[in-house]
Amino acid sequence: MKSKIEAARLQFETDLAKATTSEEIENLRIAFLGKKGLITDLLKGLKDVSVEEKKEIGKDVNILKGFVAKSIEEKQTELKKAEQEAKLKSAKCYDITAPDNLELGTLHPISLVQREVEKVFVSMGFTIEDFSEIVDDYSNFEALNIPKHHPARDMQDTYYLDNGQLLKTHTSAAQNAIMKKYGAPLRVIFPSRCFRNESIDASHENTFFQMEGIMIDEDISISNLIYFMKTLLSEVFKRDVKVRLRPGFFPFVEPGFELDINCEICGGEGCPTCKHSGWIELCPCGMIHPNVLIEGGIDPEKYTGFAFGLGLTRLAMMEYGIKDIRVLNSGNLKALTQFDTRNI
Repeated sequence: MKSKIEAARLQFETDLAKATTSEEIENLRIAFLGKKGLITDLLKGLKDVSVEEKKEIGKDVNILKGFVAKSIEEKQTELKKAEQEAKLKSAKCYDITAPDNLELGTLHPISLVQREVEKVFVSMGFTIEDFSEIVDDYSNFEALNIPKHHPARDMQDTYYLDNGQLLKTHTSAAQNAIMKKYGAPLRVIFPSRCFRNESIDASHENTFFQMEGIMIDEDISISNLIYFMKTLLSEVFKRDVKVRLRPGFFPFVEPGFELDINCEICGGEGCPTCKHSGWIELCPCGMIHPNVLIEGGIDPEKYTGFAFGLGLTRLAMMEYGIKDIRVLNSGNLKALTQFDTRNI
């Protein structure tokens, strides 16, 4: 096993020395750190070694993993610097009096997560759409099988405007318009801000980000939903993530589920972020209700589909170890700029 680890290190160093573009570096990262990468295979191989060797070999593999990740990051920085220098040399003119110590901006943690998630779904054939944050009652409720005076409206403390419109309470408000735009089959994600009159605490905010996703085709089932969610999470966290499905009621899906992720803050032990349960609610989801398909102009006798509302805000908290959701809307640059090391 140790010879395999050393061989992997030598192979990585050789391949890294040959990489000259950002695309080649990304391919190298996937080859070694991806879900089906070489280091993942080494970790899986620990099951075949003795108990006495497992601790030492596991440590060696983790050291190699850290070495690979750090080397790739340094190489990416080096390539980016070289690309910038090349652009400057090829530029016809630039302002030589401009100061070179300007503090450039960074991406917000939620923006970083959103871009990462979008990249994963685009690779699986999904289209990215946008939708208004101010919607009418029909889009937010009635088109989603929630008629007027339905008790499910009480679950969403809604901000209504004087003109009868409202700040959308969930990204599902775009479902009807998306279905009418594309018809079936379709694969679409649409990220956006949502607003609810929540009691603010460590894991609840009145303004938060979601990413809605719908897939409609013939013979779509819950198995497809679970596959896409697990693939997404394993790509974001670069490892298999423990999830659970539990029944949940949402009028626009049947059956409906709550997809929870093992709390990354406490490792499932229990903390204020997860309300000491060890789990974080991440993604309400389920099979799209036939009434919603009909309202969107799609034949439920021919097509089925799933929908999910991925909580980008909570996903950012889990990925970056942010214990309190209020940090994300705080405007505290000292806290928010530490997650993005890239100059933009």
